[in-house]
Amino acid sequence: QVQLVESGGGLVQAGGSLKLSCAASGRTFSTYTMGWFRQAPGKDRELVARIFWSGGRTYYGVSVTGRFTISRDNAKNTGYLQMNSLKPEDTAVYYCHVKTIDNYEYWGQGTQVTVSS
Repeated sequence: QVQLVESGGGLVQAGGSLKLSCAASGRTFSTYTMGWFRQAPGKDRELVARIFWSGGRTYYGVSVTGRFTISRDNAKNTGYLQMNSLKPEDTAVYYCHVKTIDNYEYWGQGTQVTVSS
């Protein structure tokens, strides 16, 4: 089992920044990827960014490329999502997601990000 706890969400004005954190505990040695998804009201959950825990290769959704940066601290078993130049359309609940090397998936409880215009 892997437990995920997100933090860092909140209310920010358009153009501002927020940094989300995802602290993992449990079978963290088995982490293959850590990602951030988001879900706005009435919309499907979408992948925002993903990082491969070993090696650090990253992937970004088209709508956030150039504005968001995903990173991880292996020693702290924590992942981060730095969000810059935020737009009202970035408003959503953001979820941390972990996929393990043996193909299990885990989700955090979600953290609300609201961007006002």
